[in-house]
Amino acid sequence: MKITISGSVKFAKELVEIYHKLENLGHQPMMHKDMFGIADGTAQELIDGINLDHSEIKRKHNFIKWWHDCIKSGDAILVCNFDKNGIKNYIGGNTLMEIGFAHVNDKKVFLLNPIPKEVSYSDEIKAMADVILNGDLNKVC
Repeated sequence: MKITISGSVKFAKELVEIYHKLENLGHQPMMHKDMFGIADGTAQELIDGINLDHSEIKRKHNFIKWWHDCIKSGDAILVCNFDKNGIKNYIGGNTLMEIGFAHVNDKKVFLLNPIPKEVSYSDEIKAMADVILNGDLNKVC
């Protein structure tokens, strides 16, 4: 299965680990190539730009459109929702949009962890999520 990996850039290292785990399970994971450089620290200019003005980096590199196109080209999206900013299983604005892209394009939506309860848009996530994996990538099918 072609699966777009989605989640906060803060968790780039974890996203790369999940990418490799999905490969080992026989899937074809998809993720922007810059995520690997962010994860290993080699994309320092990009990292600095994200820390300075993340919105400008998204615009300059056309990341939102890139993720949209990636999601459309695959079979599913895997939302890697980890604890962030004191919120358990956080899903931010960008990831919420990516879930929406997947949903309206009839792609399966997997959540790595349960739906966050402390966000105002948990009902929208619930309406679009197909499978909650509870951390078990073996359930991706």
